[in-house]
Order: sequence, then structure tokens, then C-alpha cells
Amino acid sequence: MPKIIYITSTGTEHAVDADSGSSAMQTAVQHRIPGIDGDCGGVAACGTCHVWVDQNWLDKIGPARPGIEQEMLALTDGATPFSRLACQIELDDSHDGLVLRMPTDQH
Repeated sequence: MPKIIYITSTGTEHAVDADSGSSAMQTAVQHRIPGIDGDCGGVAACGTCHVWVDQNWLDKIGPARPGIEQEMLALTDGATPFSRLACQIELDDSHDGLVLRMPTDQH
């Protein structure tokens, strides 16, 4: 059970336990993390779960996937090379300590 650290745009940290096999978006919604809405239910059809992957984790998580994830991020304000849609990050035990930050426009 990995512990995931979500940091809101105001700097508040929320460390929560995630179920392996769940997405970072599902975990955030389950724990009511502010700034992660997941309006589309996890199909990469909105940007309401946009996160910035901490630089130390980007190699392990990887960049946004070609296709729908990259296309959605291209339409999302504040997208950077560290941007991912949390619904597209499937968590497992190797992600223990993963740090995800929310952009300033997500509160």
C-alpha cells in the first residue's frame, strides 16, 4: 500500500494510503483531496485531475502518454513537462512516497 503525497496549490500536504492498482485520481477523490475533481471519471476526457509530478519521480512515473493524455494536457492551463493526468497514473507499491502537486488554478 503506497503512501502518496498530494500538495495543493497553497502548499498544504495530504499524505494518504493508496490501494495498489488504483489511479492517483481515484485515490485523491476517495480521500477528498482538494484540487482533484476527476469530473470525467478517469477516462482522460477533462483536465480536472491535472498534477505536476515531482521532478524526483518523473523518471519512475514517466511523461504524459502519447494520444489522449497529451492532447488533453495541451488544452490544460499550466501544463509543463512534469504534467500528468492523475487518472492515468496507476499506482503500485513502488510508488510509495510519490509526490504530486496541483497547479495554482486547482483549489
